[in-house]
Amino acid sequence: MTKSININTLREMFLLAAENLAVHEEEINAQNVFPVPDGDTGTNMCATAQTAASELNAISDKDLTYDLFAKVLRGASLRGARGNSGVILSQIYKGIADVVAPLEGEITPDVFSRALGESARIAYSAVNQPKEGTILTVMRLIAEGAVSASKKQDVGFESLFEVILQEGRIALQDTPNLLPILKSAGVVDAGGSGLIYVFEGFEMAISGKKIAKSTLGAESADSEEKVFAADIHDLDNIEFAYCTEFFVKNIRPDATDGDIEKLRERLAKIGNSLICIGDLSLVKVHVHTNEPGRALTYALELGELDRVKIENMLEQNRKIKAELERTKKPIGMVAVCAGEGMRKIYHDLGVDIIVEGGQTMNPSVNEILSAINRVNADHVIVLPNNKNIILAAEKAKDIASRHAVVLSTENVAAGIAAIIAYDPLLGIDENVAAMTEAFGAVTCAQVTTAVRDTDMDGLSLKKGEIIGLSDKKILVKGSDINDVTVDLVKKMRFDEMDVLNVYYGEGVDKERAEALVEALGEVSPDLEVILYEGKQPHSFYILSAE
Repeated sequence: MTKSININTLREMFLLAAENLAVHEEEINAQNVFPVPDGDTGTNMCATAQTAASELNAISDKDLTYDLFAKVLRGASLRGARGNSGVILSQIYKGIADVVAPLEGEITPDVFSRALGESARIAYSAVNQPKEGTILTVMRLIAEGAVSASKKQDVGFESLFEVILQEGRIALQDTPNLLPILKSAGVVDAGGSGLIYVFEGFEMAISGKKIAKSTLGAESADSEEKVFAADIHDLDNIEFAYCTEFFVKNIRPDATDGDIEKLRERLAKIGNSLICIGDLSLVKVHVHTNEPGRALTYALELGELDRVKIENMLEQNRKIKAELERTKKPIGMVAVCAGEGMRKIYHDLGVDIIVEGGQTMNPSVNEILSAINRVNADHVIVLPNNKNIILAAEKAKDIASRHAVVLSTENVAAGIAAIIAYDPLLGIDENVAAMTEAFGAVTCAQVTTAVRDTDMDGLSLKKGEIIGLSDKKILVKGSDINDVTVDLVKKMRFDEMDVLNVYYGEGVDKERAEALVEALGEVSPDLEVILYEGKQPHSFYILSAE
């Protein structure tokens, strides 16, 4: 019976959780409730867990403490979080981190159960309108079961995890009874399913099991570099002023490889960003330091200097800062979209930075955060353009280095309507109000493909059928893209409106799109149809009308 675990076992739990999620990634994706290509819950949770695991794995054993573990787990999981499921998973991880951070000894079942309770609390608080029948319910019931079990005498981690997995699986199987849409689609909640695989990974570490094939590293350790890509805006905090580069050649005859290592150690004490590589024929050095003269003196003890270059980074940064101040805008914009045509439309409308993403490819908190921080503006308006990206955008906004506002646009057409309402002569509050009103007045629809057989919204769907939908309600189906689109326009009563914007995506050539315009003209001669090449994935057509 395992009565307690140490910090090394705790780290192994998160490594195996990430691996187990990766093994089951596609299985979780396939449980997505809606029969369109948006089954990315497994991918999102896997990416989030792998970012955390990669950075935890990079901590050396001698440096591993509960405090450092908690700091890395919080930061890495949040920066790597993708989609709603990934953000919620990051908050579950945060709850565990918050409880273990002050520890010094080993973790008991009681402490671990308390951590799960905190995870459930934080996860619920991360969602504005939490729904039962989701990953939140599964986490809450796991925590309640664990807390109850930990109060019994002589409980060990093995018996604790028996309860955790049993309660979790029961809760998961009950999710269709709490969310009717799950029952109608014949699936359990995908996020809850992913959470079970997380806890299975935890249990494997406790019992000493291993997963044969490691998949860690997909979200590489460069995430830390990405999140601070905009440090150019923090130009007052330059620790070392001089970028110093040189070669050491004609190395003295009695020198050894140990002397090169000694040079590296001495340089490391007076600077950072150190590169000291080579052999007894030639050594290259790069170091940021406040004492370039001392760096050169150290090198002269080894051999002769060549191609010395010393640059004053403080002066460079002052020039950059002055240019940034000169070009700063009051308000900038970040938008999430996919497709060459869509990206061009958004750029032409004045969006500063496009984050690649949308259905099946939700950007992480880190990617949105990096985009916000790179915009040279006092305020940044973020257009997530997908319901599953809004929560990640909100989290990025909360930790951004500048003021940001997230508009809850749920598709690219709504985002475009919001941008068109932007007025550079107005302030941030006035623009947010005008843009919110504008995208709220837009009615949108899309034409895509059913990715599995199912019965939904009174329709019996077959995999591969063309479907027309609005607000995630399937309205029409058929076998021809244009015919379904015409039927959708009629169903939505777009034909009674003045202007209809049509964005044609991958799988639709210009000739077919123009044929659609002609067909719509026959249905409603007074309807002005404006055609745009969006090249967006997954949707043959995106329609918007006001």
